[in-house]
Amino acid sequence: MTQRRTTVGIDGNAFLVNGAPTCSGRRHRGRKVEGLLLNARMVQGIFDDLNPATRERWAYPDGPWDAERNTAEMIAAMPSWHEAGLGAFTLNLQGGSPEGYSEEQPWHNPAFGPDGRLRADYALRLARVLDAADDLGMVVILGLFYFGQDGRLRDEQAVTDATLAITDWLLAQAYSHVLVEIANEVDVPRYSHDILKAGRAHELIALVQRRSAGRLATPAGRLLVSTSMRGGALPTPAIIEAADFLLLHGNHVEGPAEIRRMVRDCRAAGAYRGQPILFNEDDHFDFEAPDNHMQAAIEEYAGWGFFDYRMVGENFREGFQSLPVDWSIGSARKRGFFRLLAEITGAQL
Repeated sequence: MTQRRTTVGIDGNAFLVNGAPTCSGRRHRGRKVEGLLLNARMVQGIFDDLNPATRERWAYPDGPWDAERNTAEMIAAMPSWHEAGLGAFTLNLQGGSPEGYSEEQPWHNPAFGPDGRLRADYALRLARVLDAADDLGMVVILGLFYFGQDGRLRDEQAVTDATLAITDWLLAQAYSHVLVEIANEVDVPRYSHDILKAGRAHELIALVQRRSAGRLATPAGRLLVSTSMRGGALPTPAIIEAADFLLLHGNHVEGPAEIRRMVRDCRAAGAYRGQPILFNEDDHFDFEAPDNHMQAAIEEYAGWGFFDYRMVGENFREGFQSLPVDWSIGSARKRGFFRLLAEITGAQL
């Protein structure tokens, strides 16, 4: 069996990497950082567009869109993120909106065939990213489905088969540093399949847990699984009960006080049983301010994730989610996040 360098685990409400709490012994402004999973949304790392009519939208300033170039440039940038204190990042099989937010998604970024089979080209790029993260000691939050693209799967059985296919693939590669996010924002009313909606997403959480049980060399012996809701929403009781960790989104949440309230309300939920809590998507910045969403989450002992997209009028350097991606820490906003991250984690930027 392949020997992996990095293993993620959970002890109570804290994350462990290779058996030790993340940011071991670290405090910031009097608050405990040890055990938090600080992350960034890098979901387009294996993106491709199979629609010839939209593919040209993602052209680089110096050439046409190239999925292999995108993945290679991401991997080349990953050491700089890690050196600045980034312990984890989100990668989605079906990406995210390359426009930041989109009403329609005519591009075709499927990752799976219509019958749920994992596409070989996506699997090759995925392996390259996961291998690089493993070598660096980074955790990957791997999202399986994204609204607007899940409809490429022909029916619910194909969704189930796709879930089993990627689970078996992760286990066959012995990836022990991956956290699974079933789908992004399951309460957004744009999913094509009921099993990916808020009322039933917990079924796929349980499916991955069962399928992987006893098959992975980690403290849990299986994959750790959750799913996310839209910005400002709390997980349903069924998701809280099923999930190994809780994912929150800070989009559309106005102010640090509301971030604190979300975390407190999560812990007060009747189904809550002490799992770690982390935001893995938040497009609020103000990194130089004395209080901001990132600081508020940490104050409540929740991890936080940077969602950076290219806004109207901004140049190529901006936006880790916007295609084509400049994966470097090359803009003022990116530098602001990584400066605060380094301060919090004690890394050297």
